[in-house]
Order: sequence, then structure tokens, then C-alpha cells
Amino acid sequence: MKTLSQELFNRLLDWYDRNKRVLPWRGAPSPYEVWVSEIMLQQTRVETVKPYFTRWIAAFPTVKDLAEADEEKVLKLWEGLGYYSRARNLHKAAKIVAEEHGGNLPCDKKILQKLPGIGAYTAGAILSIAFGLPEPAVDGNVLRVISRLTADPFDVMKNEVRADIADRLRPFMPDGKTSDFTQALFELGALICLPDRDYRCDACPVRDFCEACAENKQDRYPVRPIKNPKKDETLTIFVLEYNGKFALKKRPEKGLLAGLYELPNVYGDLTEQDALSLYDGDVRPLPAAKHVFTHIVWNMKGYFVALKKPPESEGLFFVSPEELLREYSLPSAFSAYKKYCK
Repeated sequence: MKTLSQELFNRLLDWYDRNKRVLPWRGAPSPYEVWVSEIMLQQTRVETVKPYFTRWIAAFPTVKDLAEADEEKVLKLWEGLGYYSRARNLHKAAKIVAEEHGGNLPCDKKILQKLPGIGAYTAGAILSIAFGLPEPAVDGNVLRVISRLTADPFDVMKNEVRADIADRLRPFMPDGKTSDFTQALFELGALICLPDRDYRCDACPVRDFCEACAENKQDRYPVRPIKNPKKDETLTIFVLEYNGKFALKKRPEKGLLAGLYELPNVYGDLTEQDALSLYDGDVRPLPAAKHVFTHIVWNMKGYFVALKKPPESEGLFFVSPEELLREYSLPSAFSAYKKYCK
């Protein structure tokens, strides 16, 4: 297993200085902007996040603005990003920061990690990028880069491995350049040292230091545990229209998509006759759709129902297309059917 060196990181920093992307959260970001961007970037592509980040900062320019915001507005601005617990945790944490820290994120790792949604990685990003402190941020990109550079088959899912990588990186973080150091590792993993066989070793500034590249075994690192297969679920989705308005309901406060709005739906593959037995109206089938969650796959079929009278189903309420667009956050799982609410 190869060890890391200062020369390696000097080369990486030079490359980053010449090749770094221009992103809305780069430059001289506030701790709050770093925090928001890092939470949004979790399991989400940079190009997807860019417009969301810009809209979010325009709506909530400070921690206090976010703390004082209505949850429905927070979730509406998050609509389409998925993993809505991230938005809720941002909101909860902002309230704590506003109440206990005067609206300023603390530059203390232990205090940061007590806030909802902030773990060792996010704390490291805030401290190194915004506060200039030598605290590494070890995400999936960094784990992949270090695993290949050192040809180390560590288990990327273990927290102790992430802590060990952070300890190995900390001595190389240069004074005054901790932000560049952290972001250079992110950038290398995002642009060059890509997953599986998509790596671009020909363009890598540190390939001379890479053990996996020397052995031509890049695709073997990092070693990932075998995932359990996703659970398949079948749902029937209803777009219910009455007098130009469309039915919504709120999901339970616990479980998948907790507390979010949804189109009416039932588990199972319902026929058109089944739909007629549920709702009094003119029924027409809609195209099938699929949505993949982390552990579950929804296989969906849909029906548009022009209702003759509003149903007595508990929890249903009707909104105009304009209200749906402006006020109610509908998870992307329903996007294939939301477009019929017009």
C-alpha cells in the first residue's frame, strides 16, 4: 500500500488552481453558503444543485432568514431535489443556530456535529472551506481518490475508515489553503477519478503517485460491499380533477416521503373498473412510470379522473394548478403525473 506525500498534494493544488470550475458556492463563501451547498450536493449532481442553490440563497440569504421561514416554503424550494430530510434538517439546524449562536455557524467541530443533518464530512467542509481550519472533509469522492492512490481496499461504508482517512490527510493541509485542499480533492474525484471504469487517468495530475494506476487496477478500488436488491412496489396513481382543481393529500409524518404532499394513490395494479369503483367520474388511463428510491422501486400506473362530484376520501383537498406550482411541494416520485394537473 502506497503512502501519501506532500509532493502529491502540491501537484494536486497546482492542478486545482488552473482547472477549478466556477460554481455559485465558490469564491469566498460564507459558512452558511458552504453548509447549504454541501447538504444539497449529498447524493445529487453539481449541475442539478446549481439553480437550487441560487434560488435558495435568494430566498434565504442568511441563517436567520431560513430559521424564520415557513416549513412549506422551505420544502417548496427543495422540490425535486429528493431526500427531503435534508431540507428539514437544514431548517431545524438554522433555528438552533439562530437561537443559540446568534445566527452564526460555530467554528467548532463538536458543536457543528450536534446540529441536525451535520456529520463529520459536512463539519469538515464548513471548517476547512469557510473557516480555513485544517479539518478534512471525507466524502465518497475523497474515499475513491485515496483508495486508488494508495491501493487500499478499505471498506468505504465504515465510519472508522472515514475517520482514519481524515487523520491521514490532516498533516498535509497547508495553512491558508485548506479550502483549496478540500475542494481540490472533491474536484479530482468529480472530474477525473470517476467511479467504475469511467476514470480519466490520462488527464490526472497525480497519476504518477497512484498505486492503482501503476498496477492497472483502478476499477478494483474502492472495494464496495454487495448491496441488497431493491424492493419492488406497485402503485396506482390518481390525477383527480374537479372544477379545474386537483386533489392532493399529505403523507404520514413517519416513513418514506414523510409529511410531504402527494397525489392520491393506492398500492396494487388497479384496473380501469377498479378506478371507477373508487371514484365517480370519467376515467382515462395514463402512461406507466417508475421511480427509484434508495431501497425501493415504485412501479406506477395512473388514471386521470374527471370527477362528477368530490370524493369523501379523508385527507383529500383540491388546489388549482397555480397553487400547486406556487405553494405545494410534490416529490419527484410523482413528477410523471404532476404534469397532468393543468
